[in-house]
Amino acid sequence: MIRVDGNSLTLDDIFRISVNKEAVVLDGNALSFVEKTRHIVEEKASGEKPIYGINTGVGKLSEIKIPKEKVEKLQVNILYSHAVGVGRPLSPECVRAAMLLRVNTLIKGYSGVRPVVIEKLAEFLNKNIVPYVPEKGSVGASGDLAPLAHIALALIGEGWCLEDNKKILCKDVLDEKGVLPLRLKAKEGLALINGTQASSAIISLLLKKSLNLLYAANFISSVVFIAQQGVWEELDERISNIRPHEGQRKVADYMRKLVADSPVFKKREKVQDAYSIRCVPQVHGAVLDLLEFARKIMEVEINSTTDNPVVFENGDIISNGNFHGQYPAFAGDIIAIALTTLSSISDRRSFRLLTPELSSGLPAFLIKNPGVNSGLMMLQVTQASLVAQNRILASPASVHSIPTSGDQEDSVSQSMNSALKLRDIYENTLNTLAIELLIAISAIRIRGINNLSPKLRHIFETHLSTAYIADFENDRIYQDDIMKAKKFIENTDFLNII
Repeated sequence: MIRVDGNSLTLDDIFRISVNKEAVVLDGNALSFVEKTRHIVEEKASGEKPIYGINTGVGKLSEIKIPKEKVEKLQVNILYSHAVGVGRPLSPECVRAAMLLRVNTLIKGYSGVRPVVIEKLAEFLNKNIVPYVPEKGSVGASGDLAPLAHIALALIGEGWCLEDNKKILCKDVLDEKGVLPLRLKAKEGLALINGTQASSAIISLLLKKSLNLLYAANFISSVVFIAQQGVWEELDERISNIRPHEGQRKVADYMRKLVADSPVFKKREKVQDAYSIRCVPQVHGAVLDLLEFARKIMEVEINSTTDNPVVFENGDIISNGNFHGQYPAFAGDIIAIALTTLSSISDRRSFRLLTPELSSGLPAFLIKNPGVNSGLMMLQVTQASLVAQNRILASPASVHSIPTSGDQEDSVSQSMNSALKLRDIYENTLNTLAIELLIAISAIRIRGINNLSPKLRHIFETHLSTAYIADFENDRIYQDDIMKAKKFIENTDFLNII
């Protein structure tokens, strides 16, 4: 059970709640502050002064005053008019993460909703009710209006939910699970859809996965380093001491621990390795530092108020731009560039292992009977395809503003597009590294596992035995091998594997 208070949510918490479905409990002290600011909203809503989104229209229509008797209808209509997403549905994990982030921002108290709104979101999480949320339609301007509107519709018993990959009327799901739909009051419809929580949810989940993927790449590179009979001195800690980037140091230390005492270093037949082997700490280290920079951005973002207007306990209600998604848009683009680089250098290491002129004497395409067998030739072709697509997708979304809403929203972040293309880049990079792992294993088997360091040999025999990923003697369908390697990467904590 994870307590949510608006200030202390972590990437690990998001993963545990959205993926592992751990229960959510709401912090009582935070809910007390929510009550205070809600009283302010109710008092202002009954007055004559126009206040954005409470008794006025929204966006370009903010100059239109709404009669008191239609204030609640406005909140429902906001959901109807904004739930215009298209495309495939977001995964249940992403939707659960978005609901969690919405809970976390609303419970801070500055949105002015009733506690029951937050409690309803928490109930959806704890009963695993997943709204059907089309993935496209947000420009990250007033936050992720369209996807969050689809979530909010489910709270009031309208729209659709996703169960067992089927689109089902939310009303039927709520009836089945004994959940009462929410009735919206002043400001609550607007508060449910203003914010960056949909794009931030996707980016946060992918960031946590990307950090593990980076260490998977460090692990695989260590295997390749031995398979290529790398030069030990390239990992000398003094190298990183005189260029003291934190990421470079961590990667070099990690690889040095993994490959230490391998017999290949006693043979010393070359002066230096190619960049894709020699510069792994420098390249992967830069990737790690970018991911850590993105983590800092996202840890602030997921614990922030991103609503408009916001309500302060002294009675001030202020229109603002905290819903703008530039921060997560930049974070998504940064991660995308980092992962694309990771996939690109992975492909180069694979290519070297498969090419006799570059592999220090390994057979072509790592097959023992070439000619009738093509070996692992086509695995690298798949890598090349994935890397090419990554390079196309790595173009930043965050610079592609398109004005919307009658030019009221004239500079938008495209944070959701940043998140969606990052999702594809992550999957491509995961598959690229899975293929490199297979190629590295095959190369090590040809070299002889006695050439592995003691640590790597233990891991190899424990996790990567022939029972897990089969030896490559003759051509066969390699797809199952790729899936096994991919599963190994996803399910292994590479940071702590040593």
